[in-house]
Amino acid sequence: MASQDRTASRTGTRPDAAGAAAPETATVDLSITIGGDAGQGVESSGAGFTRALARSGLHVFSMPDYRSRIRGGHNFYQIRVADRPLYSHADPVHVLIGLTEESIKIHLDNLAPRAAVIYDRDFRRVDAEELRRKYVRPVPLPLAEVAKKHGSKVLMNTASLGAAAGLLHYPVGYLEQVIKENFADKGDRVVEANLAVAREGWKLGREASGDFPYRLPDPGGRPRRMVLHGNHAFALGAVAAGCRFIAAYPMTPGTSLFEWMTAHAQELGIVSKHAEDEIAAICMAIGAGHAGARAMTTTSGGGFSLMVEALGMAGMVEVPVVVVISQRGGPSTGLPTRTEQGDLLFAINASQGEFPRIVLAPGTVDQCFEAAVRAFNLAEHYQTPVIVLLDQYLSNHLRSVDPDTLRWQEVRHDRATTLTHPQLDRLGGPYLRYRDTDTGVSPRAIPGHPNAVYAITTDEHDEQGHISEEIENRRQQMSKRMRKLDTARSEMRGPAWHGPEDADLTLICWGSMYGPVREAVDVFNRDKG
Repeated sequence: MASQDRTASRTGTRPDAAGAAAPETATVDLSITIGGDAGQGVESSGAGFTRALARSGLHVFSMPDYRSRIRGGHNFYQIRVADRPLYSHADPVHVLIGLTEESIKIHLDNLAPRAAVIYDRDFRRVDAEELRRKYVRPVPLPLAEVAKKHGSKVLMNTASLGAAAGLLHYPVGYLEQVIKENFADKGDRVVEANLAVAREGWKLGREASGDFPYRLPDPGGRPRRMVLHGNHAFALGAVAAGCRFIAAYPMTPGTSLFEWMTAHAQELGIVSKHAEDEIAAICMAIGAGHAGARAMTTTSGGGFSLMVEALGMAGMVEVPVVVVISQRGGPSTGLPTRTEQGDLLFAINASQGEFPRIVLAPGTVDQCFEAAVRAFNLAEHYQTPVIVLLDQYLSNHLRSVDPDTLRWQEVRHDRATTLTHPQLDRLGGPYLRYRDTDTGVSPRAIPGHPNAVYAITTDEHDEQGHISEEIENRRQQMSKRMRKLDTARSEMRGPAWHGPEDADLTLICWGSMYGPVREAVDVFNRDKG
């Protein structure tokens, strides 16, 4: 069973779960790209500038594009900023920050008319006249010189961010706030050097702005927004849902979810285990779930391939566990840093034989938080694995979020099918862990109570958990387990619609493609109208 987010060019009776049905008109909608070599701080610069833009209350959507190598090769970071909610990145680019000459050449054909290219004035192979012929504004600045003056050429990326803010007339104070936070643990000297470079870069950019047509004025008075990517949003949702155990073997692009949970494990009372491999990780999570903890593991498609036998174990012994798969291009090692949605059928059908599992596929950063809460509640209520499908795009892109949309105060923990100690104290007769019920869900007891002693085995078993090969028992237990799906279907949501009712064309999507398809629908309808 898969819960899918579907976007269409018409609207149903239900409002879209991710926002209003009617597209909002933006007065500001710009794209900024930072390009350079791996190791030049492209991703950290992009993420920092994204946060600086969100500080003023603007809406942002940004995404990294990087190769699976530590140094070398072209990387870039694309930032979109507007005064309305954003659901996808967009072309063309209005400001290009070229930290290398190659990056300017690569992105030149993707620039908007009258766009600007910010680069170091000592670059010898940048033809300013060629840029002008393409109706692009060259902005050569002494970025490396400014960086060296304040300590190191490494600071060139900070100088370029300041220059971009100045060119766009965006207040440098928001960038200063982020710099202070990002470098606080590196000491005052590093903080002050970056601040000085950013300010000087901002002044240079402002002086070069002239009649540059694109601006990001301070909107003023807007609430400050959170900036999250899908992995961090899911981690926050897992914490809100009561997750107390995570085991994983790091695998791109799901690693940052595990890293966040590990970094905050002590303060949040979470047990975090870096397992020796994916098999051990899911087995640890299943063991923690059996002991009563809300437990999870995270991986990508290749790691999930190794987890499949243990997934079947969780289905057979009816232990709740949450498995997050952040998809990437496969098969085998595939494309570690690229996005793909190739694992849906694998997640739905994984393992030999049949057992119930629930598959969720959130479409936005906000929905990742909600999906985490739902996943843990569904896993515990139905005592079965819940698989959540993210992907590289959703896991890694940053999006501004109104903190109120996460609705922490509304989170509830569904433990209705788990017996409490007082209930077990009053238990009359033998406890049947796998008792046949109308819903297929048997009352679950956490190990440790004298009235609830039972066997657990991955063999087929009877209601008490003892191994049984009797055909009638097999039919009964198989039917009981699969009956959970009939009950769970009532909790699955229908499609979310977006767009006019009288549309000529309907687009259907699931998961992370919600954002790009929603934006495309709005463009189609705006152009048509």
